[in-house]
Amino acid sequence: MMQKRKVDFGFGCMRLPTLQADVPDSFDYEKIEQLFDTFLAKGFTYFDTAYTYHGYHAEEAVRKALVERHPRESFQLVTKMPLRDFKDEEDLEQIFHEQLAHCGVEYFDYYLLHNMGTNVYEKCKKYHAFDFVARKKAEGKIRQVGMSFHDTPELLEEILEQFGEKLDFVQLQINYVDWEQPNVQSRRCLEVARKYGKPVTVMEPCKGGTLVNLPQEAEKLLRQVRPQDSNASWALRFAASQEGVTRVLSGMNSLEQVEDNCATFRHFEPITQPEEAVIEKVRQIIEANTPIPCTGCAYCTHGCPKQIAIPQYFALYNSVSRTTGSFSSQNVYYNNIFLKHGKASDCVGCGQCEKACPQHLPIREHLKEVAGKFETV
Repeated sequence: MMQKRKVDFGFGCMRLPTLQADVPDSFDYEKIEQLFDTFLAKGFTYFDTAYTYHGYHAEEAVRKALVERHPRESFQLVTKMPLRDFKDEEDLEQIFHEQLAHCGVEYFDYYLLHNMGTNVYEKCKKYHAFDFVARKKAEGKIRQVGMSFHDTPELLEEILEQFGEKLDFVQLQINYVDWEQPNVQSRRCLEVARKYGKPVTVMEPCKGGTLVNLPQEAEKLLRQVRPQDSNASWALRFAASQEGVTRVLSGMNSLEQVEDNCATFRHFEPITQPEEAVIEKVRQIIEANTPIPCTGCAYCTHGCPKQIAIPQYFALYNSVSRTTGSFSSQNVYYNNIFLKHGKASDCVGCGQCEKACPQHLPIREHLKEVAGKFETV
């Protein structure tokens, strides 16, 4: 059993409450303000947003709900350079100044190169993205520099070997399902970060809600061990218990989630070895019930020529896989979604979605499976 230690907790702003589910910038400000205020009142201060979240509007929402309502020294603000979006060195500067304006601040406490991977690494080297963030730190516009990483441990090592001195921390996807998954390799990436002495902030500890909405069999196992603990608490504790992890993020859109997750970190208890054995059983159940391991980040949808609602379709497909008999309700949802978006069968196979996917999923093949399930009945 690991000794107790301090692990910070951050508010992820990728899935803020909205008034309309299919309108990403229809922010429910009354609710967002309540969540932010409660989070601060619980003693936590770290807010993580990004240029691309909520259809490129999340930074402005954070300004209105947080920055304009609280003293600057009372919170830590985090945002990210969109590595898919910038075109050249001049664009890096332009986007950064936009972000300062969007957020209404003069500096960022933490700033990340966003969604680093093979698809953008060469562009980052060509246009000196690592030098850019280091320069902004020297100018006092950034307090701490990091990168969010979605790729192989081999690439992570290459980057840290070459540019590690310009990075203060690394943000990794770590959860008990992805711990050994070949498309994510959470454990090995964490080991690389530790090798280079980089503190790790954890994203997707609940894997986009997958580890909250568990199969009944899996949830029963957790309740037998800790009857009062939520499924989210188990996932957060697993991530926070790993050596080298200093902060865990969670995207929250209800007061219940904020209160439960904050309680987990205010009274943090590391995962024990017997609990790890239970988690392994839960992981096996989840894998058997989740044919498409999508986290719902929606990076794949930006630039889709047919505006296909990929994450929603995958969620419906996974939901069907967990049921037996009729799936008429999922059919209704599918039919409603494609009234405003392309059908799964409308995919033209351009592949831009797969280049953007942090999970490296074969999205085009999965869309064929979705079409086969929902468009042939």
